[in-house]
Amino acid sequence: MKEETRPRLGLLSEDQVFGDRRIGLIQRLGTRTAVSDFAVLSGADISDSEHTEDDPSGRGRTGRWALSSAAGGGDVCVVNASGERRVSYANAREGMRPVMECEDPSRLEGQVREDISGFTEVLYGEYPQYVTDRQTARQLESEYAAGSLRKTGKWYEAEHEEYIFREHKYIRAAYSAERPRQLSDGRVYKKDDFLWLQVEPVRWLWDPGARLLVSQTVISCGPGFRSGNYYDGAFEETEAYHFLNTAFAEGLVPSMVREMTGEERKQYEEEMKEKAKKRNPYGLTFGQVSEEDIIRGAIESDIAVFLHGPSSEGKSARVKQIDPTCEIIYLRNATPDSLNGRSVYNQSTGEMIDIPPTWYKKVKAKCEAEPDKFHVVFFDEINNALPSIQGMAFNIVLDREVNGLWKLPPNARVVAAGNDMQDSLAANQIAAPFFNRFAHVYIETTTEKWLQWARKNQIHPAIYSFIAYKKGESLRSRYDGIKPNADPRKWEMASRMLYATGQPEMLRALIGEEITDEFVQFCSQPVITLEKVIKGDYTEEEVRALNTSERYATTMGLSQANEEELEPAREFVQRLGTEFLAVFDTLRSAR
Repeated sequence: MKEETRPRLGLLSEDQVFGDRRIGLIQRLGTRTAVSDFAVLSGADISDSEHTEDDPSGRGRTGRWALSSAAGGGDVCVVNASGERRVSYANAREGMRPVMECEDPSRLEGQVREDISGFTEVLYGEYPQYVTDRQTARQLESEYAAGSLRKTGKWYEAEHEEYIFREHKYIRAAYSAERPRQLSDGRVYKKDDFLWLQVEPVRWLWDPGARLLVSQTVISCGPGFRSGNYYDGAFEETEAYHFLNTAFAEGLVPSMVREMTGEERKQYEEEMKEKAKKRNPYGLTFGQVSEEDIIRGAIESDIAVFLHGPSSEGKSARVKQIDPTCEIIYLRNATPDSLNGRSVYNQSTGEMIDIPPTWYKKVKAKCEAEPDKFHVVFFDEINNALPSIQGMAFNIVLDREVNGLWKLPPNARVVAAGNDMQDSLAANQIAAPFFNRFAHVYIETTTEKWLQWARKNQIHPAIYSFIAYKKGESLRSRYDGIKPNADPRKWEMASRMLYATGQPEMLRALIGEEITDEFVQFCSQPVITLEKVIKGDYTEEEVRALNTSERYATTMGLSQANEEELEPAREFVQRLGTEFLAVFDTLRSAR
């Protein structure tokens, strides 16, 4: 965007939104408008309930936005979250939905394409808009704390400095509102929380009749609409007009980040190494670790580890990822003989012979056959075991010895698992000395982790897409002991049943009627599957016919693409719109 050709920015008038001169875009799409996270941070009011049509995401929540017209009595005319005309004080901070005069969008330095609404969509300029996913935010905060983020030299609204990280641009901002708010990532932010927002292309729709480009979202607030408390309709004299055509217009201009020379790159890397030494004198590795990382670390350190959590959370699956041939001992059904071995009388010699338990023989054989590999003894359902059996298990953990006779091999490792007392009526309290011999990991299968697992384990794409689309709301349902409930394990069973029968109605026997009805409804809506995208088996009319909800469902399904399918899947999602591409990239980054 060259400064000499920069279009004049403004706001829609009351006549263009509610009056006789309503522009075609408003007539077709209505007045409710989504609000970006950046606009919320800068003071825009957002609804907790209103959404743009068929949009299940946090990006679709609507809010107030100002018009350029006076409302009488010195007030400003605004549009509320429901799309209705309201008034506001002249000096209030209101969300801004910028517009710019445009005779021909093809002359702009931006990407032009047809939108599902039937209007021409233009990607013109860039601005901070939505918070990043949690993993990226953690990485950015770590790099920021270390002083290793590269700056572009650009500032937004004089307060937010721009950084570049892995070829994307971001800003760091503080949540300053008194009232906590849930932003588009699903997290609730409160005053003084810091967050990261990605700088993204600004999406406009061109109204050919009005010769205007209209922002598809409320992007920012800027200062108060007018410094005084009286507005007479002279929009070009307001602080809002000045802000749009100075700070906001300057912010739209993309920062140009040139490639560093070889010498600059070398100097930069040396500076980063020096900073790393100063903040890490012991040479430790910092960063988030997963439950699986802790389990693996305990096994490598020869520390017995205890996995807590309900029965459906995949505790044994996590252990099998580390040792697929682990020896599982279900302590709830164990007897003294099966756990500790037994003594039998040898009639020919008149002596007692000690016979080790079967599980011990198997573990010993595996450890001797593969001395350079760890082999896990997995005591499952330890809370549900009788106190006497727990005591025997305690001796094995404490002394690494079975019945005081047989030592565990050096490369054998102990993992235990059980349901906490609040998760199982049959659970028994574990004695403090036994409890304290373990490292403890509390297993919770988040939606993000389940989707990662589902991709790797060929869970039926309809089930994967449904869980992603519902943002995990249907991953679990309450168990009442009367009707089936959903949980991570049940969904794996449901996948097998769906593959075998192709009939989603059958899933009510596993996950209950209510969730099955939602799943059937989800599966009944039009989507373009990954298989069709890869084969090109679709028409432009089919793509255009997808509504917002169907586009989200399609995006969720395509995010299951493997590495070979990723490029065509991503290119297809990009055609659906930038918000869908952002969802796709977020799901993929969690792999």
